[in-house]
This record gives sequence, C-alpha cells and structure tokens, in this order.
Amino acid sequence: MKTMKLSEASRSLAEYASELDEEILVLTDASKPVAAVVPLRSVDRKSLVLSTHPEFMALIARSRAQFAAGQTLSLDEMKKAVLPRRKAAQRARPGRVRG
Repeated sequence: MKTMKLSEASRSLAEYASELDEEILVLTDASKPVAAVVPLRSVDRKSLVLSTHPEFMALIARSRAQFAAGQTLSLDEMKKAVLPRRKAAQRARPGRVRG
C-alpha cells in the first residue's frame, strides 16, 4: 500500500491509477486517510458491488462476530441444516433393483 499526502497530489487521478499494479494508493490529510485509489483489474463487478452493499457487509460482520464467539458448524451440521431432507424413495438409485 502506498500513501501520499493530499497536498502533494499534483497529477491527474488517471495518471496515478495507471501506475498502480495491485497496490492501493491512500491519500492522507493531516496523517489521516481521506481517499483511496484502488486498482480493479482483477476484481469482477459482482464482487465489487457486494463489497459496498450495506446489507451484505452487515451479514459479513454478523458472521465474523459469530465465528469469533465460537458459534460455528461442522460441514455435516451445515449440510443437515441447509440441504433438504430426501425421502427414502429418492435415495434409491434409478434402475436399481431391490431384492
């Protein structure tokens, strides 16, 4: 991550953006971050939209808090909670003869 004082930014935003590979440029004022130039070459649009959506971010925050509190599920527990229960008839493989 690169930082630059806002008062020292003298070129166009396009020039700064074109020089970034994967680094973020953070502009500061009185040593506090006020803006950032973030390269999006390797970011798909859906990820970008989700990363700024307030409801999605609230969901992530809740999930992180639950994880930190030890409220986790094993893979088997998650499958039981999420996947629909199959009836006995659905479990039989098609074309299989029962004897």
